[in-house]
Amino acid sequence: MQQENPLRALPSVNELLQDERLVALEAERGHELVLEAARRAIEAARERVAAGEQPGDIVADALDILQGTAVPRLRRVLNATGVIVHTNLGRAPLAAGALERIQEVAGYSNLEYDLEEGTRGSRQDHVAPLLRDLTGAEAALVVNNNAAAVLLAVAALAEGRDVVVSRGELVEIGDGFRIPEVLARSGARLVEVGTTNRTRLEDYERAIGDRTAALLRVHQSNFRVVGFTESPKLEDLVGLAENRGVVLVDDLGSGVLPDIGDEPTVPESLAAGAHIVTFSGDKLFGGPQAGIVLGRADLVERLRRHPLQRALRADKLTLAALEGTLALYRSGRASPPVLHMLTEPADAVRARAERLAELTGGEVEETVARAGGGSLPTTDFKSFACALEETLAEPLRQADPPVIGIVRDGALLLDCRTLTDDEVEEAARAVNECRSR
Repeated sequence: MQQENPLRALPSVNELLQDERLVALEAERGHELVLEAARRAIEAARERVAAGEQPGDIVADALDILQGTAVPRLRRVLNATGVIVHTNLGRAPLAAGALERIQEVAGYSNLEYDLEEGTRGSRQDHVAPLLRDLTGAEAALVVNNNAAAVLLAVAALAEGRDVVVSRGELVEIGDGFRIPEVLARSGARLVEVGTTNRTRLEDYERAIGDRTAALLRVHQSNFRVVGFTESPKLEDLVGLAENRGVVLVDDLGSGVLPDIGDEPTVPESLAAGAHIVTFSGDKLFGGPQAGIVLGRADLVERLRRHPLQRALRADKLTLAALEGTLALYRSGRASPPVLHMLTEPADAVRARAERLAELTGGEVEETVARAGGGSLPTTDFKSFACALEETLAEPLRQADPPVIGIVRDGALLLDCRTLTDDEVEEAARAVNECRSR
């Protein structure tokens, strides 16, 4: 007697959709989504049968698939890595004031509407006055990130002409993007001067010719060259640029307002006379992803009028978050979360680590935190972590919310410089739930 093919015992899609559990979800999730889940569950069952296994509970598989589609792909995580501006984890966490501003304008807003005149306005008007007041710049412009700010500056000021850059400043930023490639897309011609470790003022001077439009200084924000090094002071570069009738663009990258470590600050660059200064809004500045351009009013206006500006402009949510961050700086009563984490006393961090260890049965371990985000590459920040068993690393990544730590020397370290007091309690619950499973 011929044995019946086990694949024939599997239900059809229509039969599966008659199950009351899926019928109940169809009204909530929609027919197409439930139909696709049923198809995927049956296909998985076919693969198991073909491999000589039991088909399993196909309805339960469909429900699991539906549950997976209900979980957002972009999720909040607890950063316990000790890397403060963690590029893979969204860089700078926003301040409460920035989040409030986002919520307020998420619907309709006066993004490009002048409420006093009843006419079309400019989206730049909402944050430019704050940026000018905080930095002393003549004018300000905001685009969607700092690479865009540099691209726009060079395209608007030097398209078809030469831009002089030191070889030691031709940096590569995240995910393989390189300054020379960014400049090439601007339509300007890159002219390299000096060597990797030494570039002198006379190198720039010899390179300036009739085709030269700008000198570009790029801060080495994500690395340092030590030993026999030399580079001209910014004031001297500004003097040379003005003497030869070209523009000095200073790309600061990290965007520091107060003095932190060995990072050049925005006010220092402007005070030195840089004609255009660019930096990121979401690194050490502590706000949303944005590229901020400050400088001479006539030059910033050329950037604003350039066709690329529309393609690179920031949206209303970015501008709202930036406005909230700037208001925090202006108040002087508090600082963005990034600056708080960078400057918080180690004793306070240790207290959180001790609390987390108490709640989880872990051990307190002294460690070092980093600024991250391509900033302060040689600066360590004393920190403390809760050391747990390494086997918790994967289940904690699947927790709700996921908890991301560092695996080192056979242990999972949850660094408490990047966890808040409230997040310590959440992390502890996640650890204990993972253990119980």
